Amino acid sequence: MEINKKEVVICLGSSCFARGNKQLVKIVNDYLRDRNLLNDVRFHGERCFGICSVGPSLKLDGKLIEKQDEETVIALLNDFFETT
Repeated sequence: MEINKKEVVICLGSSCFARGNKQLVKIVNDYLRDRNLLNDVRFHGERCFGICSVGPSLKLDGKLIEKQDEETVIALLNDFFETT
């Protein structure tokens, strides 16, 4: 991870993608763009996190966050960028 850059990693495993991470990719990207954070954040996907039963999942600076959806991810990102 680049120094001083936050990291948001989204699971690209087929289970998480089928459970909603396809939409979350767009939501997170739009969130970062709308708040001019694209240059301050490394946003990328990784293959399956291996916890399919609690997906869709993502990681914020290495902290695993489970069971995200379109409503909860915005609040999660707001907290992440306010407190870090």
